[in-house]
Amino acid sequence: MTTSAADEEMVKFYALSARCYITKLIDFSQVAKLGRWIKDWWLVVVAVPK
Repeated sequence: MTTSAADEEMVKFYALSARCYITKLIDFSQVAKLGRWIKDWWLVVVAVPK
């Protein structure tokens, strides 16, 4: 997570093989929503071998 939303920063990090670029959220409800989304993504959506 970063405070920068500059395209140049995003390009640099994606060139370094970043998987995603998330800007820091200020509002707690947004942070909580992001936390639920991340949990659902990794525990429900993503498929991994057994």
